Amino acid sequence: MIYRILPYDMLFAIKPPFAVMFAGSRVSRYEPKERDKTLTILEHSQPPMSAGDSGYQRIRSDIIFGVLTPSGRLKLDSMKEDYGVSVSTLREILNRLASEGFVVAEGQRGFEVAPVSIQNLRELAQLRILLEHHAMTESFRAGDMEWEGRVVSAHHKLAATERAILSAGDDPELRKRYDSEFHQALISSCGSRELMQTHSVVFDKYFRYALQYRGSATIEQHRALLECALKRDVEAAKSILTDHINGCVAHALSIGTLK
Repeated sequence: MIYRILPYDMLFAIKPPFAVMFAGSRVSRYEPKERDKTLTILEHSQPPMSAGDSGYQRIRSDIIFGVLTPSGRLKLDSMKEDYGVSVSTLREILNRLASEGFVVAEGQRGFEVAPVSIQNLRELAQLRILLEHHAMTESFRAGDMEWEGRVVSAHHKLAATERAILSAGDDPELRKRYDSEFHQALISSCGSRELMQTHSVVFDKYFRYALQYRGSATIEQHRALLECALKRDVEAAKSILTDHINGCVAHALSIGTLK
């Protein structure tokens, strides 16, 4: 019996449970292995957001990207118009952001955006290194083909974004989205949802200091992290990540706006 192999570019047009090899007009079938039902934080579908959740995401984003300036007073009357939520909902949102460290609650004086400082940047950088070193160790050990796929896909989107930055200019929101997705993908098989969620918050707070793009050095470090992940070389990945984060700190300090 003679089998015919389909061309590579046609493989993706065939959906399971059909096999990729044909015997005459008959199609061989196979039963795919049942996938692990434990989804990572990256894979869970997101339900539609309420007005309060939407307002929370918008205010949080505006703090991260400097639309709401560090140490700036948050005036509820004007914010309810800007974000389309009631004063009571705003208070709930700002208290939630205060618990995450993005807002400072001043008692009867109200709320203000959390300040930025050299000390805070260094603390966040060291916390990122601590969390990601541990999470990568666990993730590289447990990662399977699905994990590899997430890492490769996330890096592809990040690399395309970084190439576009070099030619067309920076888009901090898009860069943050794919930068965060890549670093989350690297640790997505660590086995701890709490660790991933903690890392996500720390990463977002850290990104307040990373609004100025660092250039080609970042591109090379992200590519090297991808290669380490595929080789399961966690020690090399830790070293690259440490250089990556410390380089971002040095770049932020060189701008001279922090005290």
